[in-house]
Amino acid sequence: MSATGAATKRLPRRTHPRTSTSAVEPPPWLLTLRLALHEITRHHANELYELDADPRVMRYIGSGRVSTRAQVDAVMRRLPRAYALYPGLGTWRATRRDNGDFVGWFALKYIPRTALVEVGYRLRYGAWGNGYATEGARELVRYGFDDLRLHRIIGVTHPANEASQHVLLKLGFVDVGWGHHYGRALRVFEAVQEPKWKPQWPA
Repeated sequence: MSATGAATKRLPRRTHPRTSTSAVEPPPWLLTLRLALHEITRHHANELYELDADPRVMRYIGSGRVSTRAQVDAVMRRLPRAYALYPGLGTWRATRRDNGDFVGWFALKYIPRTALVEVGYRLRYGAWGNGYATEGARELVRYGFDDLRLHRIIGVTHPANEASQHVLLKLGFVDVGWGHHYGRALRVFEAVQEPKWKPQWPA
């Protein structure tokens, strides 16, 4: 399912990512044609705060309000624990390979308090419209199915977020209706490794 064919490269990955304690940038663990994905460390807090402080970025996230510094700091404290608790899953900082510019983040992670694995992303407004969302998410879906052997991956969106819904449909996800996640009703899209695996419920 790679969006970038032979140009996509998976570097030797640690199955138990380590959080860096120095200011040195962690090496990327995954490359696409244009993006490099890295572990997020405490040194990236300012980038994540600036991302979440943009009302255009946060329009369809949660309540639609921008994040406070305290909220971002809480996320930064959780991320190292998540890397250790769920090996192979996580949230990764994305940069452009050509110039190192921060693009946003991509995630393949459990939805809180469920056994559902979702693919997600959040990109800087200046990075919109360049196909980065599709490129990064496609490679994480491929990684989830081929490397982690997941059977099912979902994506959830605000019902009015047509742009993200379009990305999921481009990746081959199917709209399966509504779900209640993150404290609100969201549209749910799914992709399955093998169609025969998908459970069939009696009518």
